[in-house]
Amino acid sequence: MRRRRASGSLVPKTSSPAIETRVDNSGLIEARVGNLVEDLKGTSFDAQRDATFELRLLAKQSMENRIVIANCGAISLLVDLLRSTDKRVQENAVTTLLNLSINVENKTEITAANAIEPLIHVLETGGAEAKENSAATLFSLSLIEDNKVRIGRSGAIGPLVDLLGNGTPRGRKDAATALFSLSIFHENRRPIVQAGAIKYLVELMDPAAGLVDKVVAVLANLSTIPEGKTAIGQEGGIPGLVEAVELGSARGKEHAATALLQLCTSSDRYCRMVQQEGAVPPLVVLSQYGTPRAQKKAQSLLGVLSK
Repeated sequence: MRRRRASGSLVPKTSSPAIETRVDNSGLIEARVGNLVEDLKGTSFDAQRDATFELRLLAKQSMENRIVIANCGAISLLVDLLRSTDKRVQENAVTTLLNLSINVENKTEITAANAIEPLIHVLETGGAEAKENSAATLFSLSLIEDNKVRIGRSGAIGPLVDLLGNGTPRGRKDAATALFSLSIFHENRRPIVQAGAIKYLVELMDPAAGLVDKVVAVLANLSTIPEGKTAIGQEGGIPGLVEAVELGSARGKEHAATALLQLCTSSDRYCRMVQQEGAVPPLVVLSQYGTPRAQKKAQSLLGVLSK
């Protein structure tokens, strides 16, 4: 077959093998996903196990696959399977939703499918990996600002704090990340403190846990409310914050100085404790060489401590 150039001459029609291959692959994937979605609708645990596992792998592979899976109507079915009594189906379903949520449009669709409460159910009842991936999915959904409110009001904070204190190392990391995102919204801060998060956060300031930056960021947010200040002091958080000012990453130092400033502006006793921990020398260094925000916080804190 031939096509006509703009000049009027006839030339052979050509097509790109790569484009044809992509079209063929896309069609094959859509057909395969369509079959897998039908298996999700059935009552066989074996079929659901196999289908959710394959969708989990496909959703991990590419953005195109995530779009196809969503377009084939899988999301609402996967949300329903979060309450499956089969632990493998539940784990595969939550992991697939986590992978799908990388796509911004899918975050909206997952939320619209009323996934938040079932994700909390997984946090409360799932195996270790399912709990980790549920926390990670809640974090992913919380990147939509309105969801910070919805997740906080839906009862997620208690189970996330439990995972923070009693989960696997990865589970603790996922919980800390989710709690940081939720703590950006002021309304969530008091429930996070009341759920006992600060005790666990202070424990996780041990550098061996590898979570200092995440933990200090959460503490900086929680230190803005009276209950947060009190709990940080009572749980022995000041030494860890001072250590983070001295030895943390650039961002960790900034958050630690922010938290200490919040504590010291409200309590002479906390000022004395911070001084006794040897905070002044690292604060002087931070006031000169930290990030612009860290310099400002360190200078303000040094001013408070000198009074």
